Formats: sequence, C-alpha cells, structure tokens
Amino acid sequence: MNILIVEDESSLAGALEHILQKEGHVTDWVSDGQSALDFIRGFSYDLILLDVMLPKLDGFAVVRQVRSENISTPVLMLTARTTVADKVNGLNAGADDYLTKPFAPEELLARVNAMTRRKGEVIMDEISYEDLVLSLNTAKLSCGGKEVQLSPKEFQITRLLLSEPKMTFTKELIISRAWGMDSEATDNNVEAYISFLRKKLRYLKSRVGIKNLQKIGYHLENES
Repeated sequence: MNILIVEDESSLAGALEHILQKEGHVTDWVSDGQSALDFIRGFSYDLILLDVMLPKLDGFAVVRQVRSENISTPVLMLTARTTVADKVNGLNAGADDYLTKPFAPEELLARVNAMTRRKGEVIMDEISYEDLVLSLNTAKLSCGGKEVQLSPKEFQITRLLLSEPKMTFTKELIISRAWGMDSEATDNNVEAYISFLRKKLRYLKSRVGIKNLQKIGYHLENES
C-alpha cells in the first residue's frame, strides 16, 4: 500500500516508516498539516496516518478539509491525547480510527490491515506509463521483456515521476520525497540519480525519457 505519514516528531516518523516498509508498504512523510494537504491533493494514497498536534494546521483541521473535498482515503489519527472528547472530535472530523501513543507495532499493523479491509480498497501493486511498468512490491522497472532492479532512491524518484507523468517535479520536491524533509541531500544528489535512471531507461530501450526543464525540474516524456 501507499501510506502517507503526517508526524512532526522525526524519530517517531522514522520508526513508523521502518515498521510499515518492513511489511512491504511504500511510505511518504510530511511534518506539518499544510504539507499533508498538498500531498493528499497531489498523490493517491491507500491510507493516511495523521498526528493531531502538528505545525501550521492540526490533524483535526486536516481531516475536516480532506473530507470537505470529498477525499475518502482512510485516516488513522495518532495522538498522545487520551480523553474520550479528543477521540470523539477526531472521529467527528472525519477520521476512520484513532490510535493513542505509545502503541505497539503489532497494534498499528492490525489497525492498518483492518481499516483497508473494511474500506474495500483496491490496492495497486504497480504503476505504469507508456511502455514502462514499475512494481511497487519488488521495485523492479520493466519494459517489454526486460527489467531492472532499482535502488531505494531510484525507486522513490521513479515512483514519483510515474505517479504524475505530465507534472514537472522540482529538485526540492524530489529530495523531500526520496531522501526526506530533514535530509542534507543537495541538487547534485538528484542529478546523479536522474543520470542513473536515464542509463537504465536506455538499457530497457524504453521510448520514455526524463526531460529537464532548466531551473524548473524534471518530467517524463515520450521520445518516440
């Protein structure tokens, strides 16, 4: 599944990513409410893990706005607040479930599995564009009868580009998605991995290329 983690404590966010990725899920992480809205509007997720106490917009405001825009992605709220009133506020705002910190990894995974089962969501295991297919389970990129294994960073960048192939992604956004918001990665890191991916596309003999719009960013383009 594709899961968005909205949590301002970087240590907890890292732990959540480790737990979920170990189970084969693909995760993105943002640390404030406004960024959460931007990601939810721009990308498709199977589940949102949403902290209550966040900078810019709190979790209650985020889920209310999401529901007002008719976005039905399941939301599991995470909070240290334990009162019944707080839980009722979260559920009334539009959350599907509520998990109180601290929690055991087993309980988190059980809640995640239960929510997606009862929502009846169709979980994608691959995304494609033109002649390219990216497996979200194995991180393999294929074209025709050939395939290549992507590194974790290559996978994150490729998934981002394939998710919105007509959109141009800035280097800053690529860094936040592939390395994380607190990373010290630079434009040079992005350029290096784009070069790696272009070599793999040439090996696959794909008709898709990665185009660079100077001072703007990268997007996919059919070169045939």
